Amino acid sequence: MSRSEWIGRKVSGWLPTGKSKVLPLAPAQAPATQARPAKAVGPKEGQVRSSKERLNATLRQKEEALSPRVLRRTLSELQAIVDPSVSEVEGGKRAKGVAQWYSKAPPEQREDCWLLMSEQFAPDASKVRAAREHYEAALGTPDEGVAEIRMRKALVSPRTRLLQRFAVFPEGMRFLVDLRQELMPALKSNKRLLALEAELENLFTTWFDVAFLELRRISWDSPASLVEKLIKYEAVHDIKSWGDVKNRLDSDRRCYGFFHPRLPDEPLIFVEVAFMNEIGVSISPLLDEAAEAVDLSRATTAIFYSISNTQPGLKGVSFGDSLIKRVVETLRADFPKLKTFATLSPIPGFRTWLNKNAAPMLDLTPEKLRSQLGRAVGFEPAAAGHVLSALDQAPTLSDRSVLRQWLLSCAAHYLGKELSEGRPVDPVARFHLGNGARVEQINWAADPSAKGFKQSFGLMVNYLYDLRKIDRHRQGLSQGKVPVSDSVEQLYF
Repeated sequence: MSRSEWIGRKVSGWLPTGKSKVLPLAPAQAPATQARPAKAVGPKEGQVRSSKERLNATLRQKEEALSPRVLRRTLSELQAIVDPSVSEVEGGKRAKGVAQWYSKAPPEQREDCWLLMSEQFAPDASKVRAAREHYEAALGTPDEGVAEIRMRKALVSPRTRLLQRFAVFPEGMRFLVDLRQELMPALKSNKRLLALEAELENLFTTWFDVAFLELRRISWDSPASLVEKLIKYEAVHDIKSWGDVKNRLDSDRRCYGFFHPRLPDEPLIFVEVAFMNEIGVSISPLLDEAAEAVDLSRATTAIFYSISNTQPGLKGVSFGDSLIKRVVETLRADFPKLKTFATLSPIPGFRTWLNKNAAPMLDLTPEKLRSQLGRAVGFEPAAAGHVLSALDQAPTLSDRSVLRQWLLSCAAHYLGKELSEGRPVDPVARFHLGNGARVEQINWAADPSAKGFKQSFGLMVNYLYDLRKIDRHRQGLSQGKVPVSDSVEQLYF
């Protein structure tokens, strides 16, 4: 311990409680021997202290990663990044230095860094309050526009500037996307981080707008590092081998991805397309490496059989609908004979939903069909547990099985009628129906994999993109009506 540090600690200990003087923060390059301020009165034992309380303290509590002294030094380094006297380039260099420290820091210290960013770089409350009062007073007057501009400026937080400086250096965008990915799981247990997460999402919505994204085809001739990314990020149907990925990138297939100039080798989202002469009803032929190549000059149908988001840190940033539209435009230009654009999609939430809602679905089931179910499962009247147990044998059920008929009806209800806040409860349905597609066809035993059976008893669904009716379908969905085909509507109880 240096002499100045020892003296600072002794002097702070002599000051009366509640009147301790907090010394000003040192600049980023200040030595770590700065005198410590007196310990401020904080929360009771066991309570989590805010970053403000910790910055004004002398000692850290057991559960805190960074000591008050190191926390103050870290805050000084973050403040130096947004110092108005330094250039954008210099600010970016300082941000890079913090990012290098962060990359080596353990999770607990990273969370302390998040807390500083979230709590210590908020908008000036007094300026926001004054600007709001000015705006409210100016409503309906010629000064309303000026007042609105003032309020907008007051709401821009130093946190925005801080994050913008991190985006300056070449690896900065990657750093911020990864930071948000790591941050999001901590939100449930630490609400103090919400402001930082919301700020990141808001910036990403602008930085990753589709106007700044490039649509690129990914083929077998693409760099090996890019092909490896497909294997890594494929989220719908796992890629099992190099032969599997070669089949998906063959001459009779197409794969397209959106790329951002600051993440040039990372597809943000990609879609895999197969060409056929009719709507596909099973995933097995599409993944069959031994299947004959399709004659592209005669194909009439494009099947989107896998769409994968690759960056969890960009959750909430929507560009999937734009990807499909851009791909459809590209395919129509390259293959004029294509008339039908549809998906072959999983139903990932169906089995979990049915396990919870089998009893209500049995209540909706017509009496005659319910009696048939009872005879089929050996219990009359059939209860939810009896039916769910029998469905463990779903892949072996015959075409005429009453269990099969009941399961298809439940799937139609789930996709066409189950809504939460006006939106489909199934995540894949929410995506495609929100883009203007309609539920076209439910396919039995379409995904024989263990994953497919676990998610939906092996069922898959086709969503049809009728380019003439996309806007109509969207409007109907906004009014709570899910667009479905006649064949799906006939499955309703």
